[in-house]
Amino acid sequence: MLPPLPPLPSAYVSTRDDLHRVATHVLAQKRFVASGRFGLRVTPGGFGTPLFGDAEQEELLRVAGSTLVREHRDADGPRTTVVPLSGATLAEVAAVVAVDLDPTFSVGKDTPPLGDVDALLTVDPDAVAAMAAILTLGAVALDSTLARLGPDSTPIVAQVWPEHFDLGLDVGVGAQRVNLGASVGDRYHADPYVYVGPWNAERPGDPAYWNVGFGALLGYAVLAAAADPVAATVAFFETGLGLLA
Repeated sequence: MLPPLPPLPSAYVSTRDDLHRVATHVLAQKRFVASGRFGLRVTPGGFGTPLFGDAEQEELLRVAGSTLVREHRDADGPRTTVVPLSGATLAEVAAVVAVDLDPTFSVGKDTPPLGDVDALLTVDPDAVAAMAAILTLGAVALDSTLARLGPDSTPIVAQVWPEHFDLGLDVGVGAQRVNLGASVGDRYHADPYVYVGPWNAERPGDPAYWNVGFGALLGYAVLAAAADPVAATVAFFETGLGLLA
């Protein structure tokens, strides 16, 4: 069982928004320049890229707590660089990982703006811990759900999508696809949540379950109050999939 979900501090939204910029314009952009892909992953204490590059020059970037970690190998051998994010600027962070900030870089229509690259980042350790907790919860619950569904559901790979800053994947249910995931919160719903999002417009069964326009969400307060947040999330996912089957 995972540790209890921590309370959300007052600096949660400002920290989340600044880390969204780091995730998109530093981590995702660096991976995209090297590989043409920008999806991220859940990593210990936060989020990061998968390993990218080749055997001669490979790299992995991740945010662990309030620290950026760069693990890379080049002609000089393997090295790890650690940079505190609190008190740093986006420009300084980008320089450490050797990425040129590009205001036109896009990961979709809701790409966060680059913003003032010389402004100090807001990175509250308690806020990062809450973000890491919801992403870890989502990863464990998705794995459990997929194990129950089996291979016929043809799931895609779970990624932290930099556009909306959520961990998500989609699975097959009957003749349609359904998004499942965990969000650190957004303009639509400020607090973290887990969600079920059918690709089509049908919302069969209990109308109380389908509580938002894109499908259904279960909020952070409910998850934090649950005796077992992972079990509550799996049950939430399975209820939606059952209604759609």
